[in-house]
Amino acid sequence: MKKMTMGKAAKVLSMTALAAGISMANAADTIKVGVLHSLSGTMAISETTLKDTVLMMVEEQNEKGGLLGKKLEAVVVDPASNWPLFAEKARELLEKEKVDVIFGCWTSVSRKSVLPVIEELNGLMFYPVQYEGEESSYNVFYTGAAPNQQAIPAVDYLMNDIGAERWVLAGTDYVYPRTTNKILESYLKSKGVAAEDIMINYTPFGHSDWQTIVSDIKKFGSAGKKTAVVSTINGDANVPFYKELANQGIKAEDIPVVAFSVGEEELSGFDTTPLVGHLAAWNYFMSAESEENDAFIETWHEFTGDDKRVTNDPMEATYIGFEMWAKAVEKAGTTDVDAVEDAMIGIEVPNLTGGTAVMNKNHHLSKPVLIGEIQEDGQFEIVWATDAEVPGDAWTDFLPESANLISDWTAPINCGNYNTVTKTCGGAAE
Repeated sequence: MKKMTMGKAAKVLSMTALAAGISMANAADTIKVGVLHSLSGTMAISETTLKDTVLMMVEEQNEKGGLLGKKLEAVVVDPASNWPLFAEKARELLEKEKVDVIFGCWTSVSRKSVLPVIEELNGLMFYPVQYEGEESSYNVFYTGAAPNQQAIPAVDYLMNDIGAERWVLAGTDYVYPRTTNKILESYLKSKGVAAEDIMINYTPFGHSDWQTIVSDIKKFGSAGKKTAVVSTINGDANVPFYKELANQGIKAEDIPVVAFSVGEEELSGFDTTPLVGHLAAWNYFMSAESEENDAFIETWHEFTGDDKRVTNDPMEATYIGFEMWAKAVEKAGTTDVDAVEDAMIGIEVPNLTGGTAVMNKNHHLSKPVLIGEIQEDGQFEIVWATDAEVPGDAWTDFLPESANLISDWTAPINCGNYNTVTKTCGGAAE
């Protein structure tokens, strides 16, 4: 994220034509909301629900009277778990459909595919899923967890509360698991964990044959030290992975698994009995007790017409992002991207766990961190939580190339990767 991104260049040009831009927006019949989530392919198991969440939020906002006196219109496309297609569909939403905002992506590879398009066209996207960090774009608001809001606290919990000494870092083979595990490997070694006590494994999207890998995990865990699995396995590959753990008799009390991409939605639809006791780290669970959560669940069940439909963390992140965007639009008095970006910083909305979500200068939220234990009914019992919301860190302290970097999209810095030592923007390679 260099100092003068395409988005920033577009900002300079657009300020001179802001009045004309506002006039064009006012002339439009509706405010268009782009929905960029996979409705088919390996990631549909996770992303379809987020499409439904945006549609629910649009409907609810329209029932409140819309925004700026206009109704919202959802424009849904299906990038079909095809990473290059995400970029094409993002361009279609911005150039053809003229959407005012996009809610979309799940995997980091899809987000990385979309990013150049959004920056070139000065679009606005809300990204609702936990990710590896090491990024901050003027044109993206990250409402999912950064590593310091999920991965690092999860490892601390396993180390301090469970007593883990050996570590299996198992992930799907793409940027999010690889970067997250690079951070975790560095963090574990900083805590005195020896290299031979860290096993790292990657599998492709949709991987189904887990017998050999689970056997290797079982063998690795038989060395006399408490072993834990940190899972960044994404999508439908999780189903056969957990089934194979059960087939080989690996129980949570023996080798606990903490997952970063398995929530209520992924667990719905199959027998969770063998998974009881395994863990997940998120910023929200459906089981959270708050008035806001009760109201959200009730609205969700009414919208879907199915009181068995579950809620999950990326849904909460979508909800928070949508509510913040709506408040920013009202504050700015326009859907103009640059005006909304300025208005977004400092926006606060209630989260669903009883606290407050705040949008920080680095385009990341302050969020609570929760550890949940899988129950027989596919829900999570919250077994650990931070005392307060944790601000998201765009750049980790545990990689040398980013330890000195910060993101701050306010004056005078206005930079996504500002080096605090050299006092320059663009201090690390992407």
